[in-house]
Order: sequence, then C-alpha cells, then structure tokens
Amino acid sequence: MPQSLSNILLHLIFSTKDRQPWLVNDLRCKAHALLAGTVRQRDCEAYRVGGTEDHVHMAILLARTIAVADLVQDIKISSSRWLKRQDPSLKVFAWQNGYGIFSIGVSQKEVLQHYIDGQMEHHRTHTFQDEYRAFLRKHGIKYDEKYVWD
Repeated sequence: MPQSLSNILLHLIFSTKDRQPWLVNDLRCKAHALLAGTVRQRDCEAYRVGGTEDHVHMAILLARTIAVADLVQDIKISSSRWLKRQDPSLKVFAWQNGYGIFSIGVSQKEVLQHYIDGQMEHHRTHTFQDEYRAFLRKHGIKYDEKYVWD
C-alpha cells in the first residue's frame, strides 16, 4: 500500500497536581487555547478542549507520525511553562504525573465534544475522581487506587 492513513480519535484527561484549582476564569480559556495550539503544532487536531479549575479534557485526532506519550509530554511541558509565566502565584504550578487516554469511535465524536463542553455543569454534582474512575471502568482499565492520584 503506497499511502499510510489513520483516523485515531482520543479522549485525553489529566488534572493539576493534587487537583489544585489553578485554572480559573480567563486563565482557563487561555490555557485551553494554548493546549489546542500545542496539539496542532504536532500535526494533530484538537477538536475540543475543556475542563474545570483542576483538570482538562481534550478530544484529539492523533497524527499517524507521533506517539501518544510524546504528544501528552509536549502538551504538559509547554502549557506548564506558559502557565508559570502568567502570574507569580503560578510559579509552583504543576500537572499531575499521569493521564488517562481513551480511544473513541468516530461515531462518538459529537458525544465526546458535547461531554467536554458540559464539564462545568457536570462537575457541580460529580467529583473529578469519580468521573475518572468511571472512565477507567468503562474502558476496562485495571488500576490500583494508590497509584492513580498525585
């Protein structure tokens, strides 16, 4: 086959270290735009970026030329550096060490985008930890609770 093609849609989730509420109001919007830009710089597509004060959800079309771990590393490093420059109080900002990334069928793209858009409303009644555990269960991922949170 002379051409390599792919269509890999991913749902990426990660939080701030210890779920600290660093991403407030206008800063959250700017951070989401930066996250999307970082994804696009790696020839991927950011269909949606959203979240709350303490975590981020991203709907990403993964380029066939980049490994997931490399993309997530780029996203976290560049955004962490940027956030630390925004305000002296963010000098200690950090993302959690880990992340969750889940494959999504193309037919679920709109559902995922709607879910990401509704994060603020969703988290009025659900904690990040409960939400994340639900994704792990839904996708059949075994985990040890003591290693999930940092």
